[in-house]
Amino acid sequence: MKTITLIFGAAYGMLSVILGAFGAHALKKILSVERLESFETGVRYQMYAAFFLLIIGYILKFETSSEKWTSILMIVGTMLFSFSIYFLSLQDYLGANLKFLGPVTPLGGLFMILSWGMLILYFAKNKI
Repeated sequence: MKTITLIFGAAYGMLSVILGAFGAHALKKILSVERLESFETGVRYQMYAAFFLLIIGYILKFETSSEKWTSILMIVGTMLFSFSIYFLSLQDYLGANLKFLGPVTPLGGLFMILSWGMLILYFAKNKI
């Protein structure tokens, strides 16, 4: 799980830089200001998740299920949160009605919050 966490952290970081540049250059010309701001929110939170995963990849030993779930919730939560925002931001450009993704975004956010909460509990329990 440690390796998976570190790989997702690095991949999310790389992808957020790529998507951030894509948004700043290519999407700036085709999206409304509101849609572009939403897209940038997805990029920003994906980068936060990348740092989170890289840090816990080195801090946690992944010996307990709660340590594993701290990583899983952040990986899945970021995927649901950021990627649903990307698709919702691009739906007009893609010519697709993706409004069904609307409830996916807060679910992803909830998973991310739970992951942070589990990290707090880990620190409290282990008195680091």
